[in-house]
Amino acid sequence: MFFIFLPIGIVNVYGHGVGSEIFPPVDLKGKQVSLEISSSPKNNDQTVDQQITISLIDFNSKITLRDVTFLIKSSRGDQFLFEKEFQSHNGILIFNFISKNTDSIQIKEKSEDNFFGSLLGLDNRIIDVFGSKLSEGGLYKFDIQVLTVDGYSKKLDVPLTFNAGISIAQTSKHEIIHPDFGSQVIEVVTYYDKIYNFQYNTNSKEITFAMPFEWSTNNINQTSVVHEELIIPKTFGDLLVSGFSIYINGIKLSDNITTIDDFFSDGRVVHFIISQKELWNVYKHDANQNGMYFLIKPNSNDTQLSSVTENGQFRILVSWKPENLQSNSKALIYFDITDIFLKNRPIAVNYDFSVSQNDQIIFEETGISSDSKEKHNIAEFTIPDNVSGIVQLNFQNLDNNKLAKTSIPIIVNSKIIGNNVIPIPEWIKNNAGWWADGSIDDNSFVQGIQYLIKEGIMKIPPTTQGTATGSNQIPSWIKNNAGWWANEQISDETFIQGIQYLIQNRILHI
Repeated sequence: MFFIFLPIGIVNVYGHGVGSEIFPPVDLKGKQVSLEISSSPKNNDQTVDQQITISLIDFNSKITLRDVTFLIKSSRGDQFLFEKEFQSHNGILIFNFISKNTDSIQIKEKSEDNFFGSLLGLDNRIIDVFGSKLSEGGLYKFDIQVLTVDGYSKKLDVPLTFNAGISIAQTSKHEIIHPDFGSQVIEVVTYYDKIYNFQYNTNSKEITFAMPFEWSTNNINQTSVVHEELIIPKTFGDLLVSGFSIYINGIKLSDNITTIDDFFSDGRVVHFIISQKELWNVYKHDANQNGMYFLIKPNSNDTQLSSVTENGQFRILVSWKPENLQSNSKALIYFDITDIFLKNRPIAVNYDFSVSQNDQIIFEETGISSDSKEKHNIAEFTIPDNVSGIVQLNFQNLDNNKLAKTSIPIIVNSKIIGNNVIPIPEWIKNNAGWWADGSIDDNSFVQGIQYLIKEGIMKIPPTTQGTATGSNQIPSWIKNNAGWWANEQISDETFIQGIQYLIQNRILHI
């Protein structure tokens, strides 16, 4: 007699929200049997989007059982997939989920092309499942009944029942038009179910989104963790904070569920590993909840940003005063240099520090950092009156290592004219430059400015809308101004005056 041996080391009980699940053993005529379900990414066959394997095993010997009949009801999120009986000589079913533009789910059963397996009657049972959007991942649920074991005619008096859930990671991308940092894309990687209603609040720096979740004792008992990730560009200074707090349905979770991974060149990965204990805590506040509503925000009211050097050794923590940095004013930059290998302990190392904008050095100094937990390193300088928007805080050559470097973007507000603040984000200059050189037409430029004013991204002094009908013809001098402003040949105020002219002459309607 031949058997299939499954390579299982330490047997743990897993549940919804992870990529594998091994159920606690149950008694079957004096034998302890268990069901294992696991997922894997695309295999060598690039047409397969997800692959999920179901195995019925002898819990003690780790040998799969023979001649098993499964009755399986499957769904993905709210999408019903199928309910069907499947037979397997070796107790293993392999489901290939394949995205295909079909009105209904289509199922095709086949055996793996294995000559020796066919001779021995141990060929794997392959089930191709075709349907729309099966490439997106999400939570696949399987309600499984085992009807026969060790012979298709040996029907069990009481079927074995398992309710399994396997999560396939899926990524969604969300663009944010930020008034200072311009276009930023935050990616959400969910290992549980598809998220929706993603929002970012620029003022409070809060991220919110929702996700389906069944708040029942049975589902929570099967859910060991809910794992979510945020991938944040390192150009998004607002969210380079040293820590985040997370709330689910208004309940604050423990800070220790959050881990920040800064060891990537372009972005930081923020992990939220929500344990079963945290889920029970939310459930106890309200047992009649519907879904998960996430709120994620910096965990401190203090302005403190964090970044890791390219060699992965040093972490830089930065804050500044005043909180709103202004052109033509003094700035104090506070920073700590810690050694990650020494559990983020402050250390004394030599460093090169500079402040720059568009590769122009605004301030620079060298020094040796403090190893005190109470005493911060301080850089003091005056921000020039022609500097506004994004500036970079650059840390280089830490401990004489050329790879020990990193940059942190922060914002300097535009200067104040009278009582009117006119903050124009640096990235808007790109649009003006494209318009000036003919890459975009007049109408696109006007619509872009209208959008920026409506959304509060561009703020201008109060301007009275003119009563003349106007010709809708933009004077050539305004386009010239836009080009000069994009090349920093004229000031923000001069450019704003051109926008005011468009409003006053009803060329631009607000």
